[in-house]
Amino acid sequence: MDKIKWCAGKKEGLSLIEPNSDLAEAYIKKAEEALESMSVNIIKDWKISTAYYTIYFSLYSILTKIGIKCEIHSCTIAFAKRFLKESFSEEDTDFTEDSLKARIDSQYYIDRTVPDEQYNKMIRNTPGFLVKCKSILIKLNEKKINEIRKEFQVALNKNR
Repeated sequence: MDKIKWCAGKKEGLSLIEPNSDLAEAYIKKAEEALESMSVNIIKDWKISTAYYTIYFSLYSILTKIGIKCEIHSCTIAFAKRFLKESFSEEDTDFTEDSLKARIDSQYYIDRTVPDEQYNKMIRNTPGFLVKCKSILIKLNEKKINEIRKEFQVALNKNR
C-alpha cells in the first residue's frame, strides 16, 4: 500500500488543515530551543534526542505552514520525501530517517547503540538542517502551498 495513503488513513496520520504561519513559527522556535539544548547536553542519548527534535520540529514547521497535520513522525518524513522534493534532497530525507531511527534506538532500547558515525553526523548537520528549513519557510508562498496541497489531495484520491 502507498505510504501516503496509509498515513492519511491513520487517526493521527496525515490530514489537511488550514495553513498556519504562526504555528510554523512556533515550531521553528521549538526547533531552536531543542538545538540550544543539544549544544549544552553532555549525555550522548540526550544529544541524539534533542538533535532529532531540532530536525523534526524544523520539518514540521514547513508542514504546518502548508496546512498539513501529522502526529506520526515517519509519515511526516514520507510527506517530505514525496511532496517537498524541490526543497529536500534524498540525502536530506535519508538523514531525517536515520536520525529518527537513532532517536528511537537511543531513547527506547538499552541494548542498541547509535554508531559514532551517525551520532557525529547528527551533531554536525542538525544546525544546517534548521537553517535550510527556515529558508524554505521564507520562500514558501501561497501559490506553492496551494500546489503542494493539491498534489497531496490528488495522491489521496488516486485509485480510490
